[in-house]
Amino acid sequence: MEESKRGFWFADWSFPIFVGLLSAGIFAGTHMYYLYGIGAFNEVAFVSMLRSGMDTGVYGAVAAFGASFLFARIIEGTLVGILDIGGALQTGVGLGVPALLLGSGIIFPVANFAAALATGLAVGLTIGYLMVLARKFTINNSNSTYGADVMMGAGNTSGRFLGPLIVLSAMTASIPIGLGALAGSLLFYLWGKPITGGAILGAMALGAAFPIPL
Repeated sequence: MEESKRGFWFADWSFPIFVGLLSAGIFAGTHMYYLYGIGAFNEVAFVSMLRSGMDTGVYGAVAAFGASFLFARIIEGTLVGILDIGGALQTGVGLGVPALLLGSGIIFPVANFAAALATGLAVGLTIGYLMVLARKFTINNSNSTYGADVMMGAGNTSGRFLGPLIVLSAMTASIPIGLGALAGSLLFYLWGKPITGGAILGAMALGAAFPIPL
């Protein structure tokens, strides 16, 4: 088992490659939608936001929506070892990044197929390397068997079950991070919001205030 973990499928250096290839395909799908109105790897409701931006020339809403998903899922991934393909890549890379480019007047990476593949690949590689590097300060401190070698599409419905997993993983990282995740999830539960966000914010807050690696 230890020997296999050093191989391609379990290596840290191969994880960004997988993320990059997925991101290249997703970004190319958005390119197809931009030119031909079909091919985006997202839910209809989310794609309609991009369609609205294409019709009006105002991409602020879809850019903020997609970019915030991407940012949150990267943070979540470094804490629990799971990169949510739906939120981070399909929404973040497939909607947020193209909307940021189009809103800035940079059309070529979205309008050209080869450039779309290259842009998606570059963004995916960056995300993958960020997760591998950030993991050294989060979940790797706990000597856990989990890591950024697990990828899944949790979806909006099943994604709510990641909340308890985040709390448990945070508790194994350090006492302040665990208490922060627990307090944050409790506050969000009382507020009637998904506890995943509260657990992440709480873990980040106390983890930054009391950095105590194991």
